[in-house]
Amino acid sequence: MEFELKSQILGFEDLTKLKLEKIDDLFAKATNAEGEHPSFVLVNPYMLREYDFELPEYIKVLLGITEDTENIAVYNTMVVQTPLEDSLINFLAPFVFNFDTQSVAQVVLDNTTYPQYGILEPFNKFTQQ
Repeated sequence: MEFELKSQILGFEDLTKLKLEKIDDLFAKATNAEGEHPSFVLVNPYMLREYDFELPEYIKVLLGITEDTENIAVYNTMVVQTPLEDSLINFLAPFVFNFDTQSVAQVVLDNTTYPQYGILEPFNKFTQQ
């Protein structure tokens, strides 16, 4: 499914549309819907940890999110390493997808407000038994 990008992603200012491909309950892939690059490996943070943040009002407006909106997904980017357990997750800049409006935005969280989330957290921190 294609989503219109409602706010710029730092370093990818020309990107306007993302195609989201769900791989399984944990992983998804977002690719440039208008070209070959870039592509992002995404993870569902709720499958890994307790994850909660306040969605800024301007993001709600950009994505058309109201109290009645239910069809939303939140993903975090993963820097994939070999082996996979050495990969890193950015919990401070989630992507919020609104399936109803087919729009997406990246939210940059303040690390002083959310000190429990890191920008490069090891994937193995959440997968070790």
